Amino acid sequence: MEAKTKDLWVFVETNEDGTAKNVGIELLTPGKMMAGKQGGDLVAVVIGCGVDEAVKAANEHGADKIIVVDGPEFKHYTTDAYAIALVSLVEKYGPTSMMIGATNNGRDLGPRVSCRLNTGLTADCTALDVDEETGNVAWTRPAFGGNLMATIICPNHRPQIGTVRPGVFKKSDAVEGKAEIVKEDLHVPVDQIRTQVLEIIKELDSENVDLEGAEIIVSGGRGVGGPEGFETIKALAKELGATVGASRAAVDAGWIAHAHQVGQTGKTVGPKLYIACGISGAIQHIAGMSSSDVVVAINKDPDAPIFDVADYGVVGNLFEVLPVLTEEIKKARG
Repeated sequence: MEAKTKDLWVFVETNEDGTAKNVGIELLTPGKMMAGKQGGDLVAVVIGCGVDEAVKAANEHGADKIIVVDGPEFKHYTTDAYAIALVSLVEKYGPTSMMIGATNNGRDLGPRVSCRLNTGLTADCTALDVDEETGNVAWTRPAFGGNLMATIICPNHRPQIGTVRPGVFKKSDAVEGKAEIVKEDLHVPVDQIRTQVLEIIKELDSENVDLEGAEIIVSGGRGVGGPEGFETIKALAKELGATVGASRAAVDAGWIAHAHQVGQTGKTVGPKLYIACGISGAIQHIAGMSSSDVVVAINKDPDAPIFDVADYGVVGNLFEVLPVLTEEIKKARG
């Protein structure tokens, strides 16, 4: 389809309570820059049920305009309801590009919407830019198992669509918003929604694992030696009020649940403090945590690649270093 505007859209995914998921608000930060280069407005699209809080968050974090679809059929995410709603909005307003958070729902919604609109989709992006002359978005994502980065453009079709990993960008500081708010009276007939959410069962181990929203993460890798090694990691995390993370090697070995995995095939995180314990620093793992504010690496191999991205490094056995560090933190807290 032809773009009717030069606007850039950010789909702001909502929780069941009507609040915004972090990634949608995070994407307003690069969205502001990209919309400026394309010569259009930054538009937040909020779909859900009782979404006043999500609208407020989008308004406070830089949206020029907010399109709101609020209805009971959107309380739980379903592919049909959300795809029908989003495609209808795109056909009506005609943005030139759109970003969707690469959450479980976003990874389901993006391909469905792009197919219906006969346009391209670049998945799991970790960097973004815009060519000001053409308005083409440069979508950058890991390729070949994370061993290189590919930059992809969609020059012949609109809107350009990409899903972007949570945690790649930081939320801007909240300010008093002045966005234009447009409420769309859009509803999807029940007979067009082919699935129904009957019950939501949270995975036992992942219930309290919020890696993407964590301010401090203590992660363990192959160097922890086994599931019992994570007890040392957990002890430090408890003292710091941190969330426990893990490398793919530790997860693949069955030492800890996948919900804790940081990296290319896990979660992308950007905490204030990331402590990597016994993690060598494969490019796939670094891709998932390199946007952390401060990185501390503890590894007995002085040549481990993790030290290349660390702000502070400790060369030593994690089982000797962590208990001392944990004890010193206890003393400092009184």
